[in-house]
Amino acid sequence: MNRLRILLQNIKRGVVTEKYPLEPIRVPESFRGKPVIDVDKCVGCGACVNACPPNALTLEEDLKEGIRYIKLFVGRCIYCGRCEEVCPFDAIHLTKEFELATTSKDDLYQIVGLRMYKCPICGKPYTTIRLVKRVIDKLPPEERSLVLICPDCREKITAANRSFARR
Repeated sequence: MNRLRILLQNIKRGVVTEKYPLEPIRVPESFRGKPVIDVDKCVGCGACVNACPPNALTLEEDLKEGIRYIKLFVGRCIYCGRCEEVCPFDAIHLTKEFELATTSKDDLYQIVGLRMYKCPICGKPYTTIRLVKRVIDKLPPEERSLVLICPDCREKITAANRSFARR
């Protein structure tokens, strides 16, 4: 009798099987799929890299060429969404894309290369040009000069000013 009741319930429900992959599957609104970096918005600050638990996002600098690379390897991503949450420039988003099978590991990488800004005093690249422009736009003119100097030179200048002020 129990089996007959289960059979009747299933007949009332109808077909519940998805016809995927023959027909596209409908993903829920809250679905978190493949992350994508918007190259035009990314300034290379590295906030997403610091927040990524599985290290799917990495930051590498080529100081000879003066380029900072933000690398996203989807093969390590756990789709937690932390990168999207912490990005101050709204440059990374989780898409609805989930079909990520590939024959080449290289297809799972997205690499953003950004030119670095060089310190006018020592000539060492220390951040990206885009980030310097964004920060300068938000600062009052009297505070802009220190942003254009690398942290090492800024520390030396500040220490020299403090010792001079004590005299």
